[in-house]
Amino acid sequence: MIAPEKLLEAAKALEPQLQEWRRTLHRHPEVGFDLPQTKALVKKALTEMGYTPQDCGKCGVVALAGGKRPGKVILLRGDMDALPLQEESGEEFSSELPGKMHGCGHDMHTAMVLGAAKLLKEHEDEIEGTVKLEFQPAEEIFQGSLDMINSGLLENPKVDAAVMFHVLAGMPLPAGMVLVPGGGITMASCEQYHIVVHGKGGHGSMPNACIDPITAAAHIHIALQEINSRELDPAGFGVFTTGRFEAGKASNVIPDTADMWGTIRTVDPEQKVSALIHQRMTEIAQGVATAYRCTAEVEFSDYCPCMVVDTPLAGNALTYMTELLGKGAMDMTPLTGGKPGGGSEDFAFVSHEVPTVSMFLVAGNAKEGYTYGQHHPKVRFDDSILYRGTAAYTYMALRWLAEHQ
Repeated sequence: MIAPEKLLEAAKALEPQLQEWRRTLHRHPEVGFDLPQTKALVKKALTEMGYTPQDCGKCGVVALAGGKRPGKVILLRGDMDALPLQEESGEEFSSELPGKMHGCGHDMHTAMVLGAAKLLKEHEDEIEGTVKLEFQPAEEIFQGSLDMINSGLLENPKVDAAVMFHVLAGMPLPAGMVLVPGGGITMASCEQYHIVVHGKGGHGSMPNACIDPITAAAHIHIALQEINSRELDPAGFGVFTTGRFEAGKASNVIPDTADMWGTIRTVDPEQKVSALIHQRMTEIAQGVATAYRCTAEVEFSDYCPCMVVDTPLAGNALTYMTELLGKGAMDMTPLTGGKPGGGSEDFAFVSHEVPTVSMFLVAGNAKEGYTYGQHHPKVRFDDSILYRGTAAYTYMALRWLAEHQ
């Protein structure tokens, strides 16, 4: 198997291509399952490398490296979708599409897995088993992973272990540092909610002739905060956030309806906390709405489970990343105290099916001007670290397959 230092050199030599892929994707962000240009770029690149990429699900792509020697199968995931966000980063390669932005770094992930694909193809005769390369859509709406699983992602050949990296911006750590979590639950579950408050619209000068849904919705929003502060176990974790609130189109018109959208996050695999939040959100929304002469509907959708990291695989990952990067890899448990983070990731669906590890790659040091974090319109990612992510994906796959015959 190629030595770690040689692998890093090979990955470093790909840096111009990695940045070209990443910046092209960044200029042309696409969201959800609607990724025609992104998918075309990925399939073209894979085909030029000598792969035969296959469609998987609504918009996913898979390709196989190795298979010439018997062995296990390891999955490497790169997600492809962007956010419905107006970019304000100031990068010279900023989004050319209004209202869409790679504000979570998925363009980085896609480029790194393409880089890993190239290195793996160049060393295909050395692969002791098979590497399945996954390019996934719709992570931001928590639908892409499950769609690909339902379309056979983990079969033909059957996957034995799965790996993902996520870049992080705005961190107080050196750029290029790989963070490896311990085992167990590392990220929260997440689901969407939508509350519709129905009133009776009319002229703004005659509120007495109307039933104002905005007033009711505002009181619902405030009342919901009591679930966190007074009904959930302080030692546990359960949070919900209203991130979108819409009502009306004109300043002098009371609308018929007001809408609220948000997310619920827990670290309870049995979903008991989620069930309590569902019950109390529904009771509070409908009760408060009634008090203000309105009615309310509450809907829950797009559930994504907790991320579960396999302890032995996480141990392997820390060993391999240390071999590859030395002090450039670290156990992130001291940073987190071993507690799950509040963020969510739909690769969690895979983690409930096969042993999985999700690692993080620092892609922007706050002291060097990368001050904003994920999902902010001004977030920037340092793509000089792309080669390290490419090497990390590649070495993780080669090393794990060699050790697990």
